[in-house]
Amino acid sequence: MDAQLIAFTGVAAGMVALPGADFTVVVRNALASRTAGLASAFGVAGGLLVHTALAVAGLAAVLVTMPVLFRTVQLLGGAYVLYLGFSALYALRRPAQDASDTPSGTPSGAPEGEPERPAPREFGRALRQGFLTNALNPKAPVLFLSLLPQFVPDGRPPLPRTLLLAALVVVLALIWFPAVALLVDRLGRWLRRPRTARAIEGGSGVALTGLGLALVTGPLLR
Repeated sequence: MDAQLIAFTGVAAGMVALPGADFTVVVRNALASRTAGLASAFGVAGGLLVHTALAVAGLAAVLVTMPVLFRTVQLLGGAYVLYLGFSALYALRRPAQDASDTPSGTPSGAPEGEPERPAPREFGRALRQGFLTNALNPKAPVLFLSLLPQFVPDGRPPLPRTLLLAALVVVLALIWFPAVALLVDRLGRWLRRPRTARAIEGGSGVALTGLGLALVTGPLLR
């Protein structure tokens, strides 16, 4: 049994499950619809795939050692998270929809007994939000660069092992974030009540805005 691989799985699972902007985006979109939540979850996994691929290729090391480039990514990521936060807060200006306007337990616009069918534009937007939120996270290259080498046994070729570890992170994300989206959808009848939904929307907006401000105004993350 590979003890290092088991240890890495535990560390990576904790890293993936740690609440952040990507978690907030998945929850927020899952409140809109199950498909939008799953699209965001797959987008987050796609962003992680970018980071793991960069780490394996060694490009993350270039990013970390070039302060200007690193700061550019940090500002882009912060600006995008800020945009999502402001969008969530702006959405609070809309009047709350009365739960009686839609059949109980049925998503808005979907006939009772039929699965929801969000427009392709909604699916693409949610997928893009999940992907960009994770792909523009400037902390991820540092995490992967510092984490992956620690679990490559001495004497083994580093590339196959690093590929295995990177694939494991993506698999964990493909398990965790869709599970979060499905759980939110499962609790949807309660979570989509007007007051609850607006509270979550407001909390998401505040959280995303705070994370974005921390990235934009904070010191260089090295």
